[in-house]
Amino acid sequence: MAPQIEQITENRRFSVPLHPGQKIAAKALALTSVLQTTLEINQLMALFFQELEHTIPFDGLYYDFPASAIDIKLGVQSGHSCSYTLEVASEALGEIRLFRHQRFAEEELETIENMLVGLLFPLRNTLLYQRALQSAIIDPLTGAKNRAALDGSLQREVDLAHRHTVPLSLILFDIDHFKRVNDRHGHLLGDQALRAIADCAQRTIRDSDLLFRYGGEEFLVLLTNTGLSGAQMLAERIRRSIEQAQPVIEAGEAITISLGVASLLQNEGATDLFQRADQALYQAKHQGRNRVIAAT
Repeated sequence: MAPQIEQITENRRFSVPLHPGQKIAAKALALTSVLQTTLEINQLMALFFQELEHTIPFDGLYYDFPASAIDIKLGVQSGHSCSYTLEVASEALGEIRLFRHQRFAEEELETIENMLVGLLFPLRNTLLYQRALQSAIIDPLTGAKNRAALDGSLQREVDLAHRHTVPLSLILFDIDHFKRVNDRHGHLLGDQALRAIADCAQRTIRDSDLLFRYGGEEFLVLLTNTGLSGAQMLAERIRRSIEQAQPVIEAGEAITISLGVASLLQNEGATDLFQRADQALYQAKHQGRNRVIAAT
């Protein structure tokens, strides 16, 4: 039984049952074998592009899956296109669009659809793998990256900063008197405060900056290609935005944070950089909290 294709305006919805019983064309089977060699989404789409090029002439490919923030463009976007919404057993797998200078003939569309049969299940497996990887590095409470993600990211960025002689800084901060918040109001409201702080910090930092929940009420922001003065200014914006947003636990009791800032020194390692930021954070708390201290 051929896959059901529903025409919706200019977009075709392409769906097959979870366990398809239909006979797939030989080229689609061969394509599936090729695509099963990778679980990396960019490489998967590049392989599909290369294999489809051998069958149908086209200029470019665009794959979009907003649920996982995946947006892949290959080749050139020309004047004509055909677009497919991809599904397996009603599970959305995103949308794929093919471009070229002239319209696709009906027999070419049939060939493309046959080839998409070979893409769907490798694509589904790849997306499941990507989600598993993402879950492993994301703190489920705050949505920030977790300690496991920090360990690899910090060492990698330190190595790159030394190799390319570019600045690298980090901001370490935690919530002032957070134990008192949990003791007085319970962990449910404490969790709400953690989420509010993380959301406020994430909205304040730049797209290139990385926010991590280091542990408990402590967070870290990793700033690539940023020196000490720039890191200090960003830390002050984070502090001020949280103070002004006032994630209030109850009337009259707002939340503030203390922040320590450090910038990578010549020949310094990741551990030393972190320890200097941690010492600056300790000084900020010792000097009265709700302030930024930079390591010298």
